[in-house]
Amino acid sequence: MVAVAYLLGTVPTALVVGRRLGRDPTREGSGNPGASNVYRTAGPRAGAVVFAGDLLKGIAATGLGLAAGGRLLGLACGAAAVVGHVLPVTRRLRGGKGVATASGLVVVLDPLLAAVVGLGWLVLARVSGTASLASLAAAALLPAGFALRGRPLAEVVGLAAVAAVVVARHAGNIGRLVRGDERTLRR
Repeated sequence: MVAVAYLLGTVPTALVVGRRLGRDPTREGSGNPGASNVYRTAGPRAGAVVFAGDLLKGIAATGLGLAAGGRLLGLACGAAAVVGHVLPVTRRLRGGKGVATASGLVVVLDPLLAAVVGLGWLVLARVSGTASLASLAAAALLPAGFALRGRPLAEVVGLAAVAAVVVARHAGNIGRLVRGDERTLRR
């Protein structure tokens, strides 16, 4: 199940959407195959489609694991989908940052927390103009939210590991945020 979830995570949503529009997000903008870069380079509708596709990868992988073996297998499968998105063997381990796919994992395991943190993401992204700042804040808040909602320690630790992957993939963004030259969502 975990291997299947990883392979599901490797589906290149941004490349599929970009190619349909005659664009290649890995060669434009930030070069990142994710929703924010597609939003900036191909427009809001294309960015939303990429976000939805990547979110669905996390939802599907986590849901399959949950149905087959419970919450821990769901978490493991969701995490595998995030790793597949971030480090896809099909694209020489050059993938996205995992935000939307990780969000799909949380949508399945704790929909209320996902809604609250998602709303916070929207507000912070709107106010700051940067998806990366909002994504980093969400990554930090999700494991804390799991803990506050009384989830078992294994789930909190597992989600913290997923959040660490997302934060690590934002290393370049963190540097740009510190320097004050991070790309904005404004087109």
